[in-house]
Amino acid sequence: MSFKKVLVRISLPVFVGLIAGISNLADAQVLSGTVVSEGKGLPLASITLPGQKLHTIADSSGKFIIDQPLNGKIRLLVSAVGYEGFDTSFNNYENGNDLLISLRSKTAMNDEVVISATMKAVSKTASPILVEVYSPLFFKKNPTPNIFEGLQMVNGVQPQLNCNVCNTGDIHINGMEGPYTMVLIDGMPIVSSLATVYGLSGIPNSMVKRIEIVKGPASTLYGSEAVGGLINIITRDALTAEKWRLDVSGTRAGEWNADISSAYKLKKLQGLFAVNYFNYQQRRDINRDNFTDLALQQRVSVFNKWNLPVSGSINSSLALRYIYENRWGGELQWQPEFRGSDSIYGESILTKRAELISTTSFGNALFVDLSGNVHRQESYYGKVKYFATQQVAFAQLRWNKKIKDHDLLAGIPLRYTFYDDNTSGTAGPGGANKPEKSFLPGIFLQDEVEIAKNLVMLAGMRYDRNATHGNIFTPRLGFKYASGSNSTLRLSTGNGYRVVNLFTEDHAALTGAREVVIASALKPEQSWNANASYSGFFRHSKGFINIDLSAFYTFFSNKIVADYFTDATKIIYDNLNGYAISKGITLNADVNFTNGLKMMAGLTWMDVYQVDKTAEGRKIKTPQLFAPAFSGTFSASYLLKKQRLMIDVTGRINGPMYLPVVPDDYRDPRSPLYGILNLQFTKNIGSKTEIYAGVKNLLNFIPSNPLLHPDDPFNKPGGKYFDIAGQPRSDTNPYGYTFDPSYNYASMQGVKLFAGLRVLIK
Repeated sequence: MSFKKVLVRISLPVFVGLIAGISNLADAQVLSGTVVSEGKGLPLASITLPGQKLHTIADSSGKFIIDQPLNGKIRLLVSAVGYEGFDTSFNNYENGNDLLISLRSKTAMNDEVVISATMKAVSKTASPILVEVYSPLFFKKNPTPNIFEGLQMVNGVQPQLNCNVCNTGDIHINGMEGPYTMVLIDGMPIVSSLATVYGLSGIPNSMVKRIEIVKGPASTLYGSEAVGGLINIITRDALTAEKWRLDVSGTRAGEWNADISSAYKLKKLQGLFAVNYFNYQQRRDINRDNFTDLALQQRVSVFNKWNLPVSGSINSSLALRYIYENRWGGELQWQPEFRGSDSIYGESILTKRAELISTTSFGNALFVDLSGNVHRQESYYGKVKYFATQQVAFAQLRWNKKIKDHDLLAGIPLRYTFYDDNTSGTAGPGGANKPEKSFLPGIFLQDEVEIAKNLVMLAGMRYDRNATHGNIFTPRLGFKYASGSNSTLRLSTGNGYRVVNLFTEDHAALTGAREVVIASALKPEQSWNANASYSGFFRHSKGFINIDLSAFYTFFSNKIVADYFTDATKIIYDNLNGYAISKGITLNADVNFTNGLKMMAGLTWMDVYQVDKTAEGRKIKTPQLFAPAFSGTFSASYLLKKQRLMIDVTGRINGPMYLPVVPDDYRDPRSPLYGILNLQFTKNIGSKTEIYAGVKNLLNFIPSNPLLHPDDPFNKPGGKYFDIAGQPRSDTNPYGYTFDPSYNYASMQGVKLFAGLRVLIK
């Protein structure tokens, strides 16, 4: 417990008794003591002797008494809401000697160490930029096989499925599309471009130590793509991981997931090995449109991380991960032999991906970050073939030094991206293959200075050089004011940017035969953000309340759009003559009671839209698709201590959002107000095992009409909806509908039961 700095003082007679080896007492005894914090008695602290199956609560002055027989080795657990826990064991206890136990205060999750805000490990409270932190315990309330699905529990973050057949997806923060969200693993840009489509579902929970989320631009430290926000997935560490961890679960729908990990040591080398396997092979069709409701998947992820002290103050970590996934969705009668044909429709995607992540620290001032990945995708969308390869290499030198009141950070990053596919997107003159290669070098400097006793200022600047966009500058400025120990005010403003990426811009465009042209004066997309937030921590006699309230405003310019109409043989990418706005308010509340009840709730209101300026000077306002005006998340957990049973209720509410409809579409252009409710029971068996079971989507919400013309997915000439010349038939298709899988706002999975088993060996 030394790393938690928990001071425990036991009176001298107890030590004397332990040294003398006093024999076990079989008669009734009185174990008594006082729980304090900062020298004051701590009321309502919980005192447990798990081996003796005894438990009591401290009184208003922190005193407690257990008047029961105590035999053999005694394990003592002490906890209190808002304080770090204490765990110790001793062989004997001498009757009548009081224990004095001191607990260190903490502010809910505010003592979590975060990295994403400043690229340095600081407590969440001390961070000048608001960072939301989520641990695996949070996601256990509603277990999912991967991080992509788990993020649906986070307020203001929306995992969005973009195709109802192959289930591609991205992550929206505050209503902005997936390309504006940067996903990092251990602070490095591992997940981007090609990997954002299917790679997010390949990140298992077993490798996650915590997830940090920053809402708003973060390009000053992280460069391109951090326009609307970032998600930093911090992987588990071999130094602190459990010896063995097993989590196996299944659902009535036929989904099976297994996570297993093990920490090991080979001389000075400490390692963590983790494997995830997910399998779903059941062809379900709830709405009877002859299409799979969920893409069938088979996925394996292997992760190994090593911690190695090189010499003296030099330490290094290295992580390797490999992912293999085979998925398909389509008509129920589809078989692998139909892959790429036009007889039975199916979308089949084979993904192979390898990653490397390494950080070496030279003392506490100099760090070298290295990462690389190779992503290969072999896919068919109906009869359209799409094969692609992407390689990303990243290197960064970081320097951190504190000089008087200034905490300085400087870095030199370099990112190299290679992208190639079988489409016109990477075609050169005369049809020759011309892979896209880009170098993105940069430099950044940041200063965090304490300008008054409770006032901290953060200022930073970054410069990047891109072959297409030229020089790019991204500044940011932030202030944090701490009013006492329980209230914090933060104000920040910053700039984000994103360079053009053909795959991210419009995947469908790359499957055509047109030449792709990038305007010579193309500017990077820019965002300017202002954010004001308040964090408060309040104690009451039965627990505590933690509140985060923030208001945000983001202005986007130079949006990159594709022009299909100027030249029928080309796709011309240029900057939009207009802008986009994302503004709103978000509230998170965490309420804990000493009786075992914990509640969390979040609410986000936002207005997200785009304004186009026409040649005549008119302004056309268009609401952002898949951006509900309001949304909310909630969870409630209650522990039945005697039964060792945890009850979790979780859910999400989404307000109406605009959907991608076609002209004269018979479907509603906005989704209905809907909610997803989940229920889970978790039972502890001993100290190493727990079983869990529950119901997902308890209200059985199922979206309607996700596919347009599912009975003619190839739009065949001479068929039901098109004549022999390929023109829409006036009798059966007067509005010219074509097959469309993009009308999507919720999973097609109805109510389903699930159950699982967890084993943890420390």
